[in-house]
Amino acid sequence: MAKKENLAPERTLVLCVDRDDDLGSKAGIQTPLIGREENINAAVSLALKDPEEPDANAIFEAVRIYDRFIESNQDKEPKSECQIATIAGSELGDVGADKTLVAELTQVLNSFSASEVVLVSDGFSDEAILPLVQSRVPVSSVRRITVRHSESIEESMWLLSRYVKILFENPRYSRTMLGLPGALLIIIAALYMLDWIGYSWIAFLIVLGGFLVIKGFMIDKAARNLYVWIREYSPPPFPVLIAGFAAMTGILLVALGLYQGGFRASDFIATINPLPRQPHEWLGVLPRILGEFLTQSIMLIVIGICVMLSGRAIRWFIEHDNRLFRTVVIIAVVGWSSQIFYEASLILITPTLTYERLVFAIIIGIFLAIACSLITLVVHRKYSSLFRDKEARTANDSQPS
Repeated sequence: MAKKENLAPERTLVLCVDRDDDLGSKAGIQTPLIGREENINAAVSLALKDPEEPDANAIFEAVRIYDRFIESNQDKEPKSECQIATIAGSELGDVGADKTLVAELTQVLNSFSASEVVLVSDGFSDEAILPLVQSRVPVSSVRRITVRHSESIEESMWLLSRYVKILFENPRYSRTMLGLPGALLIIIAALYMLDWIGYSWIAFLIVLGGFLVIKGFMIDKAARNLYVWIREYSPPPFPVLIAGFAAMTGILLVALGLYQGGFRASDFIATINPLPRQPHEWLGVLPRILGEFLTQSIMLIVIGICVMLSGRAIRWFIEHDNRLFRTVVIIAVVGWSSQIFYEASLILITPTLTYERLVFAIIIGIFLAIACSLITLVVHRKYSSLFRDKEARTANDSQPS
């Protein structure tokens, strides 16, 4: 077994950490500081610049630990080696400060190869470097310096600074905590300049109420989704555009037809004297009201429906879809139905009219539907090659891969 005298002497580094670089920002001192005299001079200079600075006390504590170690080491054999150093980070904090601290620590360890470190800091934030130091050299002790309960104050201030930073940098919170008060202050300032300061409470309630409505009904999210949709919108294929435009136009025509029919019916109701009050009295005039409505509205309604179906037919024609032929037949039947409904509306308005014209219109409609079906069947058989690719592609898509 090896004797104790043959063991390598310990090399202890008393390391003081100034993570926010008060030495550089307040006293203009360059780090790292290696050696007792350099550390004492730096602590004195920093204390003269700011007597309340806890980093000066941390350096003095590091010197005190160093002196006690040297004093207790005089009677030991073999004698251990000890060195004192101070490293600093950056006043910006976060990753930049840690990178600077690691670089200076590496410089110190290159100058004095330590086997252990006694870490001295002035508070909570400086000890964030502890894992970084431990990854390079073992830490045998940690000494935190607090002066008149400055530890709790510093930790509170550190947490407060973190929350304030989040408040300013996170849009989720800044819009509410900063944007809303800012808008209120601008409105109050404008009212003051216009000598309307008495309306400030009204302005406050309007802004607050508007904010609550926007948040409550999620109008801001809907507006953002609309903006994203507009920004990322890509036009659909040309046939789809034609069908969509025809659909919007047809709906507009149908709505206008309903409006005109309702206006015509309301005009007729205004001429009724006396106005019916009982349900059975309304049943007596209801056919006349329906007839007036159909007479004025049926033409625009049918045209609107035919426009919508025509847009679909154009799409099926461009895409070589078999549904084109069925759609053409439906367009012809719907177009002729306007005459049938018109004749029916005349009978509703004047019950004494004969029904021959209505029956004739219905018969013509039946023959028209049969004729259109036969014509489209012949055309489909003649030009079936135009739709062969579409049918083959549909069959291929339906087969499992």
